[in-house]
Amino acid sequence: MGYARLQSIHVHPVKALRSLSLQEAVVEPWGPAGDRRWMLIDDGGKVVTQRRQPRLALAAAELLPGGGVRLSAPGTAPLTVPVPRAGSTVPVQIFRDKVEAVPAEDEAAHAWCSALLGTDVRLVHLDDPATRRPVDPRYALPGETVSFADGFPLLLTTTASLDALNSLIARGEHADEGPLPMNRFRPNLVVSGTAPWAEDTWSRIAVGEVVLRVAKPCGRCVVTTTDQGTADRGAEPLHSLGRHRRVDGKLVFGQNLVPLGRGTVRVGDPVRIVE
Repeated sequence: MGYARLQSIHVHPVKALRSLSLQEAVVEPWGPAGDRRWMLIDDGGKVVTQRRQPRLALAAAELLPGGGVRLSAPGTAPLTVPVPRAGSTVPVQIFRDKVEAVPAEDEAAHAWCSALLGTDVRLVHLDDPATRRPVDPRYALPGETVSFADGFPLLLTTTASLDALNSLIARGEHADEGPLPMNRFRPNLVVSGTAPWAEDTWSRIAVGEVVLRVAKPCGRCVVTTTDQGTADRGAEPLHSLGRHRRVDGKLVFGQNLVPLGRGTVRVGDPVRIVE
């Protein structure tokens, strides 16, 4: 492997909304500070993501000091939503997990999000990421927790693997859909300077001052077929991943990580393979 470095950092203040690129981020035990501490739920308390609502790709959330967010979307007036005060929680379901969360206090936040999607949704906040949601025990060490991310505190991808995947797409029947940008995969950390698929062999890495455990490959879903600029959907990358990157019945791209301590990561940091 050549000189691997951290090429970019991305957080998603509201789960399923557009990613926010940063030059540096504090990594907490449950993920990058500010990443996926907010999410939308339907009237049954279930998480709402781009799986059901690709239009969420068109909305953005700016992270504000203290953990609040400023919501924006084309043709809609922006709205600032503060972190709710400590108070009553409501049960929410994020895939197989049942978690307690705190609803946004301002009804305008729920109305803004509902108008965006044309259906009733509510915006909720994860008040205590240290205790609310354990990582899947099949892949976790004792005490590990996660935010409203799909399952793990961080997701890492590499530019070399994206280049290799785009080469596969270019040779396939949906070549006109490629090359795909990295934002289709919604990573937190993007690493350059590796060989294609090198991340499949890692067990533990150090990014700058933070050591991270590689928990498992990331199984991909229909969200990766959603153009993050238009919300339109296609066949790729799932078609090519299904032909070339199927592991244990999952179509995989990228690796799920769990931090083994706190620290700051910065764009340009060296990435070192510990084991």
